[in-house]
Amino acid sequence: MPVLGSLNDIKQGLTINYNGKPCLVVEAKFVRMQQRKPVMQTKLRNLINNKVVEYSFKAGERVETMAVERKKVNFLYAAGTEYSFMDNDSYEQFTFTKESLGDKAQFLKDGCEVVLIYVDGQPINVELPVKMDFKVTETPEGSKGDTAQGRVTKQATLETGTVVNVPMFVKEGDMIKINTDTGDYVERVN
Repeated sequence: MPVLGSLNDIKQGLTINYNGKPCLVVEAKFVRMQQRKPVMQTKLRNLINNKVVEYSFKAGERVETMAVERKKVNFLYAAGTEYSFMDNDSYEQFTFTKESLGDKAQFLKDGCEVVLIYVDGQPINVELPVKMDFKVTETPEGSKGDTAQGRVTKQATLETGTVVNVPMFVKEGDMIKINTDTGDYVERVN
């Protein structure tokens, strides 16, 4: 595995070996303080369990990069806490637990395309598109005057069973776009 030469080589989007686990650099900020050595403050997302940790790399500290391969696969189905995916080229199937997928599991719908992450030839996790379209299956009707406080929201149930906050004008049957990283409403599609 290549070793990075300096702190400036640590960039957002880089995959590194942190405590023996593959981690994605989500955020990297170079910090200099008076009478101290500079550090690179980072937020690292563990690619196996999706936990985010903060760590400050000091000057001269060894940082190993990891070879990560990404491949598009389709979500097939969920059976209990097991989620199955298939590579469309080789028809190879992969299974992940709900625990290893974390919050991403609530946004998986049959046939959706996701990216499978391989580290050292082993599939370790999946990445969802940042924004996905979902059909609203259930939401209460908004009534006149509900928008007096500005941006007022109500809860809506999506086709996957996930409950999200949406603006008052969204109705049952609407297609809406959701940010899968935050779970927030983005826009109405239709």
